[in-house]
Amino acid sequence: MNDTATIPPILVRREGPVLVLAIHTPGKRNAISPGLYGALADALASAADDATIGSVVLTGADGYFCSGGDLNTLATRRLLTPEQRREKLEGLHGLVRLLRDFPKPIVAAVEGGAAGAGLSMALGCDLLVAARDATFSVAYVKVGLTPDGGATAFLAQVLPRQFLTEMCLTGDRIGAERLHALGVVNRLTEAGGADSEAIALATRLAGGPEQAMARIKTLCREAVSSTLDAQLDREAEFMVEAQGSAESAAGIDAFLAKQTPDFTRLRGPR
Repeated sequence: MNDTATIPPILVRREGPVLVLAIHTPGKRNAISPGLYGALADALASAADDATIGSVVLTGADGYFCSGGDLNTLATRRLLTPEQRREKLEGLHGLVRLLRDFPKPIVAAVEGGAAGAGLSMALGCDLLVAARDATFSVAYVKVGLTPDGGATAFLAQVLPRQFLTEMCLTGDRIGAERLHALGVVNRLTEAGGADSEAIALATRLAGGPEQAMARIKTLCREAVSSTLDAQLDREAEFMVEAQGSAESAAGIDAFLAKQTPDFTRLRGPR
């Protein structure tokens, strides 16, 4: 009999400067398992301070990204107090905030599908690569639940309200090709190719200027809710910082010399 306590909730490997984190719940399409959020948070915290890691790929083991919450676990939540239920939700919500604020690029690689909290985690990454046959669903309504993990916030930044509402009210699975056409998915691959495409993209990003990319992530995230005046102020703040940085010195000098800048030598602990 297998002891589920010995099954690691994530599989971790390196692909050069890319840290690959694979959600790992065998036999359950990588449903949320005990310890998953903590394991991902710990891995990301270590990666943030590791100068040899330039980017992260979040994927799922065995050809499926994540099917969301384990219903056997969720069924026990009705026995908890509202305060205890709220505390349990902080595992997911804390991870989503960590993905949002992570200083290095994170690319989601989706094979098979992403549903519920799995979709929220994929959307929480900076970029999303998916196999053409992958599906995405805000499936909560089918079991009498409501979305969490920021799914509605992330999708509302891209989708028309009517389509977002349809996804949430029906819980239907939406194909990767349709979401690519709508701008939710950055790149499509053939089945089985999402991981390699995501790693290639993450490897390219890993060679970029670390501090500048962290600022760019912040600007892109805040632009959705900022006014023009607030965004102009934020852009000015970051540009002033960037113009005085070693990264811009290296980048401009290399450009003028018709060379490729080596930003990786400037990396260091935060």
